[in-house]
Amino acid sequence: MAGQQFQYDDSGNTFFYFLTSFVGLIVIPATYYLWPRDQNAEQIRLKNIRKVYGRCMWYRLRLLKPQPNIIPTVKKIVLLAGWALFLFLAYKVSKTDREYQEYNPYEVLNLDPGATVAEIKKQYRLLSLKYHPDKGGDEVMFMRIAKAYAALTDEESRKNWEEFGNPDGPQATSFGIALPAWIVDQKNSILVLLVYGLAFMVILPVVVGSWWYRSIRYSGDQILIRTTQIYTYFVYKTRNMDMKRLIMVLAGASEFDPQYNKDATSRPTDNILIPQLIREIGSINLKKNEPPLTCPYSLKARVLLLSHLARMKIPETLEEDQQFMLKKCPALLQEMVNVICQLIIMARSREEREFRAPTLASLENCMKLSQMAVQGLQQFKSPLLQLPHIEEDNLRRVSNHKKYKIKTIQDLVSLKESDRHSLLHFLEDDKYEEVMAVLGSFPYVTMDIKSQVLDDEDSNNITVGSLVTVLVKLTRQTMAEVFEKEQSICAAEEQPVEDGQSDANKNKTKGGWQQKSKGPKKMPKSKKKKPLKKKPTAVPLPQAKQQKQKQANGVVGSETAVKEEEDDISDKGSDSEEEETNRDSQSEKDDGSDRESDREQDEKQNKDDEAEWQELQQSIQRKERALLETKSKITHPVYSLYFPEEKQEWWWLYIADRKEQTLISMPYHVCTLKDTEEVELKFPAPGKPGNYQYTVFLRSDSYMGLDQIKPLKLEVHEAKPVPENHPQWDTAIEGDEDQEDSEGFEDSFEEEEEEEEGDD
Repeated sequence: MAGQQFQYDDSGNTFFYFLTSFVGLIVIPATYYLWPRDQNAEQIRLKNIRKVYGRCMWYRLRLLKPQPNIIPTVKKIVLLAGWALFLFLAYKVSKTDREYQEYNPYEVLNLDPGATVAEIKKQYRLLSLKYHPDKGGDEVMFMRIAKAYAALTDEESRKNWEEFGNPDGPQATSFGIALPAWIVDQKNSILVLLVYGLAFMVILPVVVGSWWYRSIRYSGDQILIRTTQIYTYFVYKTRNMDMKRLIMVLAGASEFDPQYNKDATSRPTDNILIPQLIREIGSINLKKNEPPLTCPYSLKARVLLLSHLARMKIPETLEEDQQFMLKKCPALLQEMVNVICQLIIMARSREEREFRAPTLASLENCMKLSQMAVQGLQQFKSPLLQLPHIEEDNLRRVSNHKKYKIKTIQDLVSLKESDRHSLLHFLEDDKYEEVMAVLGSFPYVTMDIKSQVLDDEDSNNITVGSLVTVLVKLTRQTMAEVFEKEQSICAAEEQPVEDGQSDANKNKTKGGWQQKSKGPKKMPKSKKKKPLKKKPTAVPLPQAKQQKQKQANGVVGSETAVKEEEDDISDKGSDSEEEETNRDSQSEKDDGSDRESDREQDEKQNKDDEAEWQELQQSIQRKERALLETKSKITHPVYSLYFPEEKQEWWWLYIADRKEQTLISMPYHVCTLKDTEEVELKFPAPGKPGNYQYTVFLRSDSYMGLDQIKPLKLEVHEAKPVPENHPQWDTAIEGDEDQEDSEGFEDSFEEEEEEEEGDD
């Protein structure tokens, strides 16, 4: 049995395999994730949307020439160096492959396979004269030639070469370790240990520890845990938060505290500029001591937010801080919505009356504040101020117009082009076109609602305590697309009306003879037809004959009388037969109609079953798609004049009871609505049967005045009683009954045989 050998790579050739694979595993993913994006593609995208978003703050900030940044250049240099190293190692590996080819004596002697013994001997003499050591040749090459000659001429060597691939017979199995021998050399042991200790005992623990302590401070949505705790405390403390209190709590986030966030800054000039803004804003209570809401960083964030909502001009030194604060607001408000929902769920799960849930108004105020922060508007300002070139001065011309009272975006879009142009006559043509372009880009979302109970035999029957699933299909269009269709439909409807009016005018011009030919004249009241009098009924034919015979002969004979009676009986029999045939045909028709109705009911039932099965399959596929697919959260950019960052259109979808002011289903944050999106809202059915009126809300987190509301009616029935017996449970009993029936049949058969024998 051949032995085994383990040896390090003295030549360093096998080490290239390990190094090539190691470098490739690092360079390929790093290039995919770290290679700087092409700036030209971004510039082309910005150029295409310039007509609509050209006046937005985030667009203008994006177009500003940034300061020279060497980070992308450094990334490119490092990645290119890595690829150069990878290609060099691959080249070295391709060159070292020939050293590991199978031993072939024909190649050593420069002969073709299948050469004769004479040719082998002749070639051996020529090569021996050339490489013999005594004649100044290469000793190693001469030994290889002699070994190849012996393998081809000596029978034992040839047999070893054919069986083991080596003329010397089986060799020891060698396992090479792809590390150079100098690593395990005793002279370099101290250096190698120092490198290993530094890498695995110092660098690795420091990197992992710093990453861990930094990550545990944040939640999954990259919000500081301390901020979530602050929000939970104040939301629980203030059950019903108005807008003023909500802004105060929002500004208390630790993201604005330089102690917990290095990006937040605090300048000495803040002590001078912030009090000036407080005096300009007014209505800020500074007497109440409620940390951290009254800390300097929180007060600064609150003042900057209020000045943004009022669209005030602030000093340039505070603009950067205001932009940083505004970028954090949407994520912080989403976290506050999550906190409110969690407290509502906790209040429902507990029976304690002391634990009070936040109100629906607090939740909706959070959503409204998100719209206000993105658009830079106060709570009760007109949504028309979201449009360019429309400010407080000329807003009165639009909203207080005598003929058109425009209050919302939809009112303005629904006008005709001529009416809209006359309403906005104070705008120049280029400004008017810009307003129309922006107005047409606003979203218009429609909702299709369907409520059902999944995983139930009767999915349309909602019972007490069942889990109701409301499937909401959202379809997004632009304002321009929707109202262009409506205007085209209105124009198509007006066209036939105009045609009808022209025809009527033509008829008026026609002569009297043409007008008289139109339809019959109305009869006057005096010339109405009188109802006809009924004529006396005629005498039947047999009776008339009898009277004539009596008058002629006086007495009727017995034979004639008998014949007449037989004729009468035959006539009556024929009449009765006709009536019976009519009744039979009528009963057959009734049976046929009943069968047709039964067939129709069966077909309808089958169609309903197929529809339910398809709905179930669609819901399962929808769930699988939601688990497997990861949709992009880049939907459509938001038009915002004063927001410093490009914001995407996102929505909140939830169900509430407006009468009781309670939340029925938790809000679903729709972040992937590009064209269409299907969302499932689930909630338990009410505990009592009856009719319930709910409302489905779709609220934007970016636009004001574009929220959608749709009613939802539920008819809740009594829960079905729990079945005591079911056909599927009687599988074992059916076999027993069959056995009992067979036994009873055998007993009756035996009794009949005994009776027959007794009779015999």
